[in-house]
Amino acid sequence: MWLRRGVRALAGLLLVLLLALVVTGVAMHEPLPPELAGDDGETGERADAMARAIQEAVRLEDWERTRAVRWTFRGAHEHLWDRDGGRVRVRWDDVEVRLRLHDRGGPVTVGGQAVAGDEAAELREDAYAMFINDSFWLQPTQSFFDEGVTRRVVTLRGEEVLAITYGSGGVTPGDTYVWFGGEEGAPPVRWKMWVSILPIGGVDVSWQGWQELATGAKVSTEHLIEGVVPLRLEDVEGAESLEALDEADAFDAP
Repeated sequence: MWLRRGVRALAGLLLVLLLALVVTGVAMHEPLPPELAGDDGETGERADAMARAIQEAVRLEDWERTRAVRWTFRGAHEHLWDRDGGRVRVRWDDVEVRLRLHDRGGPVTVGGQAVAGDEAAELREDAYAMFINDSFWLQPTQSFFDEGVTRRVVTLRGEEVLAITYGSGGVTPGDTYVWFGGEEGAPPVRWKMWVSILPIGGVDVSWQGWQELATGAKVSTEHLIEGVVPLRLEDVEGAESLEALDEADAFDAP
């Protein structure tokens, strides 16, 4: 399941959240509401329909035609994702990893020089963790109907919302994201998340800066964590092939 999120990448988000606590002086922690803690909420057709409505609003069908994607996460991690080939190129600092997602193998360079052994293995794991986290922020709605995912309609503070719980797989099973929709047919405007790796529950994150890719798919490029800390996806481009992104040779040797 592509959704499996890496510990190192989420730890980076934790640092951002703790910074927000220091800056604002406000305790953001919100315990998991009773409506989410148990089996409350409505599953089945209505929850599935709400999930599909969000997918339609972000044009998930067009995302499925988007077979090559390039973006930079928080100004630090540069990604080129070959979805057809199951490969990703991740760059940060002076490191480049060209990773095969099925076995997490591939060449690694530091400062333009090839590296091997334990150093390369650790950098591949770092690259994989970055990609899994950063691609989740790029397009999380594609996971709504994955195996082990529960969809529920719940009422929080008088508003009906969609709760997505990832019940199996990955390093943090049980994570819950509550999606708040915009106007009918429009993309969602925010989510609140309860994830086990973070000591802060109910973190509110806006979903804005919606950008339409060349394929027609929509992705959110601007987020505000608790209305204070920005999280941006920059230089986002998507196309039907690597060739269309002028990246046909990106994974060629050396």
